[in-house]
Amino acid sequence: MKPLNSKSRAITQGDRRAPNRAMLRAVGFTDEDFDKPIVGVANGQSNITPCNAGLGKLADIAAVEIRKSGGMPQMFGTITISDGISMGTEGMKCSLVSRDVIADSIETVCRGSSMDAVIAIGGCDKNMPGAMIAMARLNIPALFVYGGTIKPGHLDEEDLTVVSVFEAVGQFGAGSIDQDKLTDIEKNACPGYGSCGGMFTANTMSSAFEAMGMSLPYSSTMANEDKDKEISTGKSAKALLKMIEKNILPRDIMTREAFENAIAVVMAVGGSTNAVLHLLAIAHSAGVPLTMDDFEVIRKKIPLFCDLKPSGKYVAIDLHHVGGIPQVMKMMLKAGLLHGDCMTVTGKTIAENLADVPDQPREDQDVILPLDKPKAPEGHLVILKGNLCQEGAVAKVSGFNTRSFKGPARVFDSEEECLDAILSNSIKAGDVVVIRFEGPKGGPGMREMLAPTAAIVGEGLGDKVALITDGRFSGGTYGIVIGHIAPEAQIGGTIALIKDNDTISIDMDHNQLNVELTNDEIEQRRKEFVAPEIKYQSGVLAKYAKLVGSASKGAVTD
Repeated sequence: MKPLNSKSRAITQGDRRAPNRAMLRAVGFTDEDFDKPIVGVANGQSNITPCNAGLGKLADIAAVEIRKSGGMPQMFGTITISDGISMGTEGMKCSLVSRDVIADSIETVCRGSSMDAVIAIGGCDKNMPGAMIAMARLNIPALFVYGGTIKPGHLDEEDLTVVSVFEAVGQFGAGSIDQDKLTDIEKNACPGYGSCGGMFTANTMSSAFEAMGMSLPYSSTMANEDKDKEISTGKSAKALLKMIEKNILPRDIMTREAFENAIAVVMAVGGSTNAVLHLLAIAHSAGVPLTMDDFEVIRKKIPLFCDLKPSGKYVAIDLHHVGGIPQVMKMMLKAGLLHGDCMTVTGKTIAENLADVPDQPREDQDVILPLDKPKAPEGHLVILKGNLCQEGAVAKVSGFNTRSFKGPARVFDSEEECLDAILSNSIKAGDVVVIRFEGPKGGPGMREMLAPTAAIVGEGLGDKVALITDGRFSGGTYGIVIGHIAPEAQIGGTIALIKDNDTISIDMDHNQLNVELTNDEIEQRRKEFVAPEIKYQSGVLAKYAKLVGSASKGAVTD
């Protein structure tokens, strides 16, 4: 097996490259190894978060299998930010930023070391899109290994996730639980290693990438602590060496049809709003035309037929035990809802990968529902337009049946201001909570609003209060929530011009989000608007604020 980059790699340029070879000998290369493909192992190991604390063993397994299969593994680290730990703090501003730092770092190492291929192993939310953006840019054989989901916590015969704790804060604020119960939920919600357990952002993106064909079948819903995750990682490394042999490249896999498959699966499983942002960004890097409007077209064709948290009953490992994403995809393929001829990292098409999967799931389960008896007849991520979001916004409609809402605005210029109001019982049924200056530039960093939304649900107001923002939502969020509002407040979007008690109108059925002001009133307010100074004037957040684009196009920085 010859290196793909033999014309550009320093180690194959003859005697004048002896110094380069000398340095590689110091890290274990022998004469024979210089003719093997160099395979980067992007290792997201970190004890910053349980999502990534179990990745080191998987990276070691991948490296061993790469070597056995004829490659030379070269391991390097990638960063992570824990969304769950940083949620509700200033640190959350760095979460979306980390997606681009991860992408840049993987691209930089692979280009700088002339890697022939790369396998990325990640856990927390931004590890996955960050790696995929880098893979699309590099376009060398590449494969993603998901570190795996956390197993559910248990208390009083109920499954718990980290979102249970956020909701418990709201319940405590409303007086429906006491301090002891809140502490018990906190202590039992996260029992070990792995990414947040519901169909939140991490499991959404892992499912999307399996559907896209960039990860092995079944790998997206395994638990980090289970043996099958280790076995799957070894198989992934072997698959990558086959990709090198056949010269199967990411852009051969990341086609327009593959993105459509990913979106369809996200709709079917009730995935995170973040999928919109990340898939747009990955498509940008892959040179694939994709817009927010495409999500709406696909949504109308795809029923929501998996009963998963945050708005349903089960967690990702439950889905795995009844057939995982392959079972979901086989049902969709039989119904004509997927493109079966898309290439995957196995070297086979989607249809070929699914050939031996049963047409229907086991009858003794209710995690995956029949296609003709779904939780909802259409997907749950609705794209809205209107005078409040001319470029678009993303609404999540799972969890409650409310399709329209009208009420007075309660305006807050930060997440903290809003959460204080919620926990002091200042938000009332019928209000439309507006959180602004939390967009990509204005945050900067587009924080997720899980703390306010979970507190609203915890106080029993989930179907009685709407929340709109130019920030993002956690995959654990549900309720009457609309995020990614663009243009954002920082650049003078209409959301910046709203005042308390302005009437906000939400109409999911007609894809509309509007403030009941005339065009003249809006333009008059726009003339008076002065953008606040960006909160960071140096460092990574200042740099990000200068580079980042609109959420409607994936909040990309290049």
